[in-house]
Amino acid sequence: MDTRRSVNIGLLGLGIIGSGVARILQDKKDTVAGYAGAPLILKRVADLDRSKEGSPLIPPGVYTPRAEDILDDDDIDILIELIGGETPAKDYIEEALRRGKHVVTANKEALAKHGPELLSVANANNVGLYYEASVGGGIPLIAPMKRNLQVNDIQAIHTIINGTTNYILTRMEREGLEFAAALKEAQSLGYAEADPTSDIEGYDTAYKIAILATIAFDTDVRPQDIYREGISRMASQDFRYARELGYAIKLLAIAKREDDSIQVRVHPAMIPDNMLLAKVDGVFNAVQIEGDLSGRVIFYGRGAGAEPTANVVVADAIHIAQNIVLGLGEKPEHPPRSPKLIKPMEDIRTRYYIRMTIADRPGVLSQITRILGDHEISISSAIQKETDDRSQTAEIVIMTHQSSEASMQRAIGRVQELDVVKEVSNMIRVED
Repeated sequence: MDTRRSVNIGLLGLGIIGSGVARILQDKKDTVAGYAGAPLILKRVADLDRSKEGSPLIPPGVYTPRAEDILDDDDIDILIELIGGETPAKDYIEEALRRGKHVVTANKEALAKHGPELLSVANANNVGLYYEASVGGGIPLIAPMKRNLQVNDIQAIHTIINGTTNYILTRMEREGLEFAAALKEAQSLGYAEADPTSDIEGYDTAYKIAILATIAFDTDVRPQDIYREGISRMASQDFRYARELGYAIKLLAIAKREDDSIQVRVHPAMIPDNMLLAKVDGVFNAVQIEGDLSGRVIFYGRGAGAEPTANVVVADAIHIAQNIVLGLGEKPEHPPRSPKLIKPMEDIRTRYYIRMTIADRPGVLSQITRILGDHEISISSAIQKETDDRSQTAEIVIMTHQSSEASMQRAIGRVQELDVVKEVSNMIRVED
């Protein structure tokens, strides 16, 4: 057992989550020390914003604008990295590991893009890399997957794992808002960034499902391997028609095992409104995991926010501190060992919802169905929804049976060439 009096922490980034971590370490220091077996001391806090030096959340004299002051301090046991983004955060994480410091991070982008390499560096230097907060914010996911579900053969993961997009889609569904209005509201409430691209175009979700799929299938999944589609094409009538058909629309991240291959994709999807995932609204997240032994397991909670995420970060630091105090070495976490083919999106088979505007005259639907039939796409239903007498157009909704993505894309390309088709407004995949 280590008889040290404290475990020293270097905190990199005093933003929303970093401030939450500092507040927990200050307000709950006795509780934290009791669980850790020694006090957790903020020895250094680095942030480029020099106004943070006077923050009441950190002790006097520990602030620095230089991350190097944490890396160079041999007395610091744990680096907590909370600046986010790929660069320079990934370099700081790697350098800290090389210098024998344990690392706790909430950095989904760095882990999604460089996780296996960083784990190899951690193993080589007998230190731990903990990243529970990188996926799902305050929802415990990584540890349960690695421990409680590790004996399972994971068959599938379906997740709603971006609070910003889920809030926007919920407002569009409940209030009939158009996308731009729902986004503006999310920004005014602080749920969406001034530049919301990472959220609304699915990048954030792709980072998270890359991490989960890598763990679940013991294979190396990177963001560039994942089909990604955002929510900016959604319109209020899509939610109205989905509700009439018995579906909800969510931005889903999906990972599935298929024999020796896997599929990993991010896109809006229609799901039956009696599914639990269909009831996940607002800024809440949910992750549904299906294992051969566990069956279907669902993790649910707030996916973001200072307190939930900071709680998970501190919990990781406490776990490391316990090992330090007890003199226990870190158990190596092996990088992915079972390479699997990631199935191309064009080979995926699913059902489809198609909304289009057509000329309101006889024979138009038969031209469309003929093209779909030529591509071996059978129609489940076709319903005329709205007409515009002035433009002599009608809006129709087509639901298909299962088809390959490649066939559907080719068919849509042909349909768009028809003179009687004014616009193919949206196509949404259906996950039953």
